[in-house]
Amino acid sequence: MEEVEPVSHLLELADKKFLLSNEIPKVNKTSTVEEIIKIIKEKEMLPYYENVLLVQLPQLFNRDEELIKTLKESNDKKLTELNDKIKDAEENFGENEVREALLAKAQYYYSIGDKEKAIVAFRETETKTVALGQKLDILFALLRLGFAFDDRDLVKRNLERANSMIVEGGDWERRNRLKVYEGIHLITIRNFSRASSLFLESLSTFSSYEMMTFERFILYTIVVGMVSLGRNELKKNILDSSDVLSVINKIPNAENFVNSYYNCQYSLFLTSLVELLDNQLLRDRFLSKHIRYYSREMRVRAYGQFLQAYKSVTLDAMAEQFGLSVEFLDNELSRFISAGKISARIDKVAGVIESSRTDEKNALYSQALKQGDHLLNRVQKLSKVIDL
Repeated sequence: MEEVEPVSHLLELADKKFLLSNEIPKVNKTSTVEEIIKIIKEKEMLPYYENVLLVQLPQLFNRDEELIKTLKESNDKKLTELNDKIKDAEENFGENEVREALLAKAQYYYSIGDKEKAIVAFRETETKTVALGQKLDILFALLRLGFAFDDRDLVKRNLERANSMIVEGGDWERRNRLKVYEGIHLITIRNFSRASSLFLESLSTFSSYEMMTFERFILYTIVVGMVSLGRNELKKNILDSSDVLSVINKIPNAENFVNSYYNCQYSLFLTSLVELLDNQLLRDRFLSKHIRYYSREMRVRAYGQFLQAYKSVTLDAMAEQFGLSVEFLDNELSRFISAGKISARIDKVAGVIESSRTDEKNALYSQALKQGDHLLNRVQKLSKVIDL
């Protein structure tokens, strides 16, 4: 079996730090702190320890002078070796050897969590790099730095550069990796539809194990797909996908969440949604900020899917299907209808919801007519100007 590259320790630390920084239930802070310190020692991460942990979480991490002294000695010794190799390469070897020596130094700064020095070192290495693939690898490292330190500007700038380079002729493996990186960025800015497209395109060829495990990638694919895809697309790309099916049973709540929605088991769906929000999304640093939005949008989709099958239905019948009280459902539907998210109206006297289903073809036809009229008006105005 092919050996799978482990997730970058910087991203692992960022996930653990997120759990410590937020009041999340069922998080054992003592063991999480111990896990972080273990990584700090193994990777000799003095800059990360001093500039991130002691600054951002001083209540959980006490300043250990003995640890700092040990890490500093290790860092200084390694950097001296790396600088000597760079000097030797410059004096005795060619450009390729110099580049490799510079890259080793940049990777060491990355490894010990010195963000600013890593960025400078990677940029210097890039000036010595000719091959497009190697340049993209440098940008991937910078993107991981951006994700690890929540630096959106660093991520955005390097995504733009990477996409420009890919157009010039990047290989398929790096193209697919870039789709995953960009998809994660799109999740952070709540562009779930575009993220879903990119994840589905790279589903069968996923290789970004330095960013996340395959199980976590499938979770993201399910989460963004559920709020973006229609029923037919959902069945084709999620429910019937062999890649998804191979690991979905390893992801708590995911299988019930997807199947209950598709099979119209609405009471089970709402229960699965709450469990997914509490146990997965709340604990994920990329998804947690979207919990309220995601919960609302998935309820809207479920209500809309239910009402699509009826011209009218009683509030009692719908409340029973969803396992909700009539009063709660009435208030929630009223809010969504007034916001234009659900096409229906409630007859409170009769206790009935009347669905006003829109004909998609007629809606598109009307939109085309409006756009056509607008275009004709602009052409007529332009012709008058030309005549003058």
